[in-house]
Amino acid sequence: MPEMTTAQEIEITRVYDAPRELVWRAWTEPEELVRWWGPSGWSTPLDTVTMEVRPGGTFRLTSISDEGAEMPVAGVYREVTEPERLVLEEPPDHAWHEGSVSTVTFTDLGEGRTEVALRAIVQTTDEMRLNAERGMNGTLDRLGEHLG
Repeated sequence: MPEMTTAQEIEITRVYDAPRELVWRAWTEPEELVRWWGPSGWSTPLDTVTMEVRPGGTFRLTSISDEGAEMPVAGVYREVTEPERLVLEEPPDHAWHEGSVSTVTFTDLGEGRTEVALRAIVQTTDEMRLNAERGMNGTLDRLGEHLG
């Protein structure tokens, strides 16, 4: 019997030694995003990225693992408050989840430091939530390397 999906919450907070405007650009400019998006061993070709960073705008990309596995992501920006907050909603047609809403907040801590708080509510299984959380942590590690 397949495992039931439920609303799963993932919360990750990181502090980066980079000004908020730089961190914002890393999240909102395709040329920057492709340099860090995805966990270690994954890449995101620029030609797969669509980012219309405005409420109602499209977000779409495909990450590819070193082994050739593809992980498409598609959604709609529900809220864009530059340089403070992004809210992205993914539709319920993914292989590993039945819809999600992710909120990313960018807090200027002063002295060139920025806190990034990611909160995702994902309709999925317990096991897939753990996989997603590992992937998100790996992605945020790469963001730190990119900003470093």
